[in-house]
Amino acid sequence: MTPAIRLLRDLGIPHEVREYVHDPSAGSYGLEAAAALGVPPAHVFKTLVARGDRRLVVAMVPVSREVDFRALAAAAGAKRAAMVDPAEAERATGYVTGGISPFAQKRSLPAVLDASAASLARVWVSGGRRGLEVGLAPADLVRVTGATLAPIAR
Repeated sequence: MTPAIRLLRDLGIPHEVREYVHDPSAGSYGLEAAAALGVPPAHVFKTLVARGDRRLVVAMVPVSREVDFRALAAAAGAKRAAMVDPAEAERATGYVTGGISPFAQKRSLPAVLDASAASLARVWVSGGRRGLEVGLAPADLVRVTGATLAPIAR
């Protein structure tokens, strides 16, 4: 059990855990997860770590889209935003790239969830390791992460 799954269970958040065998040669962790789960890529959200001015911020966007860094900066109250390198993201979250969960990260980081999630009954995010996904209601994702909803995907 990962810290992310443990947190959801401890908080009593309704969720579904799905596991699949990760293929190291897959070109995209997120698209691989969507295919393995049999759900549209717009329902699977990748967890990315960016720097907004001098602080880190978590961006959650559908795996089929990219982060609009201007929109992320505005939502995070920063002048600009850019991705951090994978090693920094791993140090800050305690998870490996491709398995970064928005829950139970090593450091509590502000989070922004793309507004497209609000129209979905369930979204899928990493459960804390490659090949482990968690499905839950977007409102619960916002509640647990303290995320702001904003249109940050392009």
